[in-house]
Amino acid sequence: MGLLRPLLERASRGRVLRRRLPPEHGGRRLYVTPDAALGLWRPGLADADPLLLRLAAELVPRGAVVWDVGASIGLFAFAAAFRAGPAGEVLAVEADDWLAGLLRRSAAERAPGSSPVQVLALAVSDEDGVADFSIARRGRSASHLAAVPGSSQAGGARETRRVRTATLDTLLQTFRPPDLVKIDVEGAEARCLRGAERLLAEIRPVLLCEVARENAGPVGERLARHGYRLHDAAAPPGGRRPLAAPAWNTLALPALG
Repeated sequence: MGLLRPLLERASRGRVLRRRLPPEHGGRRLYVTPDAALGLWRPGLADADPLLLRLAAELVPRGAVVWDVGASIGLFAFAAAFRAGPAGEVLAVEADDWLAGLLRRSAAERAPGSSPVQVLALAVSDEDGVADFSIARRGRSASHLAAVPGSSQAGGARETRRVRTATLDTLLQTFRPPDLVKIDVEGAEARCLRGAERLLAEIRPVLLCEVARENAGPVGERLARHGYRLHDAAAPPGGRRPLAAPAWNTLALPALG
C-alpha cells in the first residue's frame, strides 16, 4: 500500500461515510470517517475491528451500563448499546471533538431496542483540567494526549489542540456507575486508571483495556492492588488463563468476595 497510502490518507480528511454494523450487532447506521482508519473506506463494518465486536457481544449483558473511553467512531459503543437493550445505557467519551460530532450524529438516530448513547467530548486522565491533545497525522483513531508518546500508528501530529480533561471518578458524579468500562486511550491508560480509585475500589466494573508495553507495569500493579484478575481478551473465552501482567488487549475482572 506504500505509495497509495499517503494519497488515501489525504483524501480521507473531512470525509464522512454512512456504514452499518453487521446485523448480528444490531445493524444500525453509523456516521464514520476513513480519516479515523483507512479500513472504513470498505462498505460495512464487519471487518473494521472483529475482536472489538466479538467482545461487545460477549461482555455486555442486557441492561448493562457501559462506558466507552476513547470511543473513536463508536464501533464498540453502538454494538454495546444493541446488546444492553433499552434498559441499558452507554456513555461514549471521545477527546477529538470532530469524531465526537460524528458520534452525536450516530447517536441521534437511535435504533429501536437499543440503549441510548450519550456522547461526552473530553479526554480522560488523572486530573480535571485542560491538556494538549495531538491529532494524529495518519488515522485520527491514534490521536492522543500530548503528554504521552502515543503509538507509531499516529505518524506524528498534524495539529495540537487544547481539550478538557476529567477523571473517571469525576464522571461518577454525573453518570450512572458502569458495569463495564472499555478503555482505549492511546498510551494514557496508566493516567486514566490513576484517576479511578473510587471506580476500582467501590464500583468494580469489568475493564476492557488496551495497554501499551510501557504502561504494563503501572497498570498491572494498580489493578492487582484493587483485586482484579487479568486475562488476554483476544484469547477464546474458554481458553483464557490468568496473566501476571497486562496483555495488549487486557480483560480485567474484579475478584469475587
